[in-house]
Amino acid sequence: MKYRSILNAVQNTVWPIMPEKLEAICGFLESAACGVPIDAATVEKIAARNRDQRVSAMAGSVAVLPIYGTISQRMDLMSEVSGGTSTDVLGREFDALMRDPDVSAVVFDIDSPGGNYYGTPELAERIRGARGTKPIVAQVNSLAGSAAYWLATAADSIMVTPSGDVGSVGVLAVHYDMSAANEEAGIQPTYIYSGKYKVEGNPDSPLDDEARGEYQRRVDAAGDVFVAAVAKNRGTTPSNVRSNFGQGRVFAADEGVDRGMADRVQTMQETISRLTSKSRSASARRQKAAAARRRLDLAGLS
Repeated sequence: MKYRSILNAVQNTVWPIMPEKLEAICGFLESAACGVPIDAATVEKIAARNRDQRVSAMAGSVAVLPIYGTISQRMDLMSEVSGGTSTDVLGREFDALMRDPDVSAVVFDIDSPGGNYYGTPELAERIRGARGTKPIVAQVNSLAGSAAYWLATAADSIMVTPSGDVGSVGVLAVHYDMSAANEEAGIQPTYIYSGKYKVEGNPDSPLDDEARGEYQRRVDAAGDVFVAAVAKNRGTTPSNVRSNFGQGRVFAADEGVDRGMADRVQTMQETISRLTSKSRSASARRQKAAAARRRLDLAGLS
């Protein structure tokens, strides 16, 4: 029953995610809800491997913060199996790195098809609000789709590895009608509830026109927030985002830069080298300035 509950939760939120990834998530949950056995040991092994991959790292004074897999506000089993990223955890790690005086720049290492709407707008604003403190770079390595692209736009700049893809600006929702499967299995759920719309969109009934309209309203509202944020972050207009940023399509590195969706085609190694070089130059300038001030102090001229 827990997988049916998770499937129901998936259906009752909106997703800035690439459609094929949401389809894979729902397919897994639908199979589990229908009784297909799941090897718990294998699931935990995959989740543990994905947790290991999400560890932040340092390259000199440059911090590298991964955004991998499905993005969600809080981690759960589905997120971990997908190699997911929690916006809550990522936000705390980001804040700590921005406060750390030994960190000269932060690079988001992004390989994600997007994820859940919850938590994404807030984290994007948090990243944008830190602009000017120290360099913040989004490195697409190799996919920034939907919510991942949303977060990337909040950085100072977006670099895309030559084989990378950016975009999928848009939001979707999905409804799985399991009533036929229930009938075949001899299951007849009965909902006891108050409030006309309390069980609207449940997976045990077809989606009627009124419920479909409500789904569409929520998707449109979230999509408008997404487009407005991308426009603000990229210094353009919502109409340009709608007409030129693909309306849900993704673009290869060169085309993404040509469309104004990213700033440069560059590998992770090149990004790190450029930032560490800048950090060394800045450090040398600070040391030179400090030495000059000491000489003035000794000469009594300060």
